[in-house]
Amino acid sequence: MTAQLDELLGKLREVQAEIEVELAKRREELRFHLENRRIVFEREVLRIHRELKTRATRYLIDANPLMILSAPVIYSLVIPIALVDLWAMAYQAICFPIYRIPKVRRRDYLVFDRHHLAYLNIIEKINCAYCSYANGAIAFVREVAARTEVYWCPIKHARRVLGPHPHYQGFADFGDVDAFRGKLTGMKDGVKIEGVN
Repeated sequence: MTAQLDELLGKLREVQAEIEVELAKRREELRFHLENRRIVFEREVLRIHRELKTRATRYLIDANPLMILSAPVIYSLVIPIALVDLWAMAYQAICFPIYRIPKVRRRDYLVFDRHHLAYLNIIEKINCAYCSYANGAIAFVREVAARTEVYWCPIKHARRVLGPHPHYQGFADFGDVDAFRGKLTGMKDGVKIEGVN
């Protein structure tokens, strides 16, 4: 990788750290904090949240009938997502140790915390749990696939890729055979994942 790319990636990490600081400030503004991965709201905030909650019956009465009819289609997606999730867990459990690829911690991707929001009714909480699972499972599977790509094919595409995974920038440039062979040689000692090894 060029020195300029290394510098830009360093700047990106700095900006990400600044974003985390700003998010912490925003949590303070919204009057909640994290205690051992648990969300704690101030009592007054909880009281206000409860007052603003829409009851489940009112939520259903006000809902567009087409939204209610489409719900089974939306929720049916949980079946293929769960199958892919289970398969990715089995895949990494079997294959990653063989190739010395660090396993992906699934719990880092599946975050269920929206049920702590007192302004959500039971239907909204179920919807949020579904979205948390679907997006978290897909992010987990993507990271498993990304680490596989780091090991087997660390080559950038010739064309621009929308939303590449975080390891992509460390790949060899398209057409740079020496960089590709160097990366493969480096895999003898196992895959190095930033922040994991």
